Amino acid sequence: MSDQDKQQPSLWQVAQSVGAALFGVQTSKNYERDFNHGKPSQYIILGLIGVGIFIGTVIGVVMLVMSLAGV
Repeated sequence: MSDQDKQQPSLWQVAQSVGAALFGVQTSKNYERDFNHGKPSQYIILGLIGVGIFIGTVIGVVMLVMSLAGV
C-alpha cells in the first residue's frame, strides 16, 4: 500500500467517489480507500448536494420542455 492510499481522501476524491456512486461505478481501489480512510460525514453531505443538483436539473429540464411545448 502506498502512502497516498493510507491518507484521508481529498475533497476532490470524495466528490469523484460520490459521482461514481451516483452512476453506480467505482473502482475497487477507490472503494477500499473510501471505506478505510474516509469520513462518512463528507460522503453524506456531498451525496445530498449531488442528489439535490440532480433533482434540480431534472425539474429544470421538465419545466423547459413543458414551456417549449406550450403546456
